[in-house]
Formats: sequence, structure tokens, C-alpha cells
Amino acid sequence: MNQEIIYTKNAPEPIGPYSQAVKAGNLIFFSGQIAINPASNQMLEGGVVEQSKQVMKNIEALLTAANCNFSNIVKTSIFLKDMNDFPKVNEVYGSYFKSNFPARETVEVSRLPKDALVEISVTVLLPD
Repeated sequence: MNQEIIYTKNAPEPIGPYSQAVKAGNLIFFSGQIAINPASNQMLEGGVVEQSKQVMKNIEALLTAANCNFSNIVKTSIFLKDMNDFPKVNEVYGSYFKSNFPARETVEVSRLPKDALVEISVTVLLPD
């Protein structure tokens, strides 16, 4: 199976040996996105709401680079520093989806890269 690397300057540069996203067959696997501003390549200041909005913007930039949109997402993984932030993150996240919501899990973790408060990764199904 051929693999294709998806890359855009409109999403954060990887902070390690990984790709922003990888297309394999009719699926695209996005690396976890944290609240790094792609213009400055610095972590966004602010709370979990501000960070969640930046994360979703980063995901949107990768979707655009892959000629997709939020309706193509079939699976989401959300990692939270504090599960008490779930309602706030869920509100921001939910504003990006209208119907046919993706499958999802949300877990609390002890620490995220760059001490982020939230990280989200997605799997995209390409249209036939």
C-alpha cells in the first residue's frame, strides 16, 4: 500500500520525527494536534478553551491541505490534562461538527507535549 505524507505550512511543524498526517489507501491519519500557533511555532497562551480552538484550527488546516473537511472525520481521540475540562473542550469540539459525528474517546493523561492542556488526533475517510 502506498503512503503519502500530508503537509501544510498552515499547521504546526512537527516537534519530533513524525509527519503532520499520512494518507494510506482511503484513510488519512493525523498526528495529535496541540495548541501551537503555526505562524510563530509557539504554544498558545491561555486556558483550555483557547487551546481547544487553536487545536481545531490546526486540524482544519490539515483537512484543507488534504482536500477534506470535518465531515470526513470518522474517528477522534481527545487527550486532556484534566477531565474537569471535558465540558469546555466538548463545546468547542462540537461546534465543528453538524451531523454524522465521528467515533471518539476522551481520556485524561498525566502530561502532554509542551505541557498542553488538550491534544486531539483524528482519522479521516476519503470520499470514493
